[in-house]
Amino acid sequence: MRIREGFMLRDIAGETVVVPVGQTSLDFNGMITLNDTGAFLWRMLQEETDADALAAAILAEYDVDEQTARRGIERFIEKLRVEGLLAE
Repeated sequence: MRIREGFMLRDIAGETVVVPVGQTSLDFNGMITLNDTGAFLWRMLQEETDADALAAAILAEYDVDEQTARRGIERFIEKLRVEGLLAE
């Protein structure tokens, strides 16, 4: 899985946001604000990856147990799917 083309991660006024670019901006109005963990996952998802790689990276980067990490990743991925932000 990976992030669909047409979105860019930007730091604006101290906030990490995702904005649509090009043709995508005609179909997706607005922007998405991400916390640090969401931005970390987004960066990983800019390349093809899977849930196991995401979990391993989160466990290496943050002080969190595996079950909590996987639940958070699942929720984040589901939100991306619902919004049509993943190219699978």
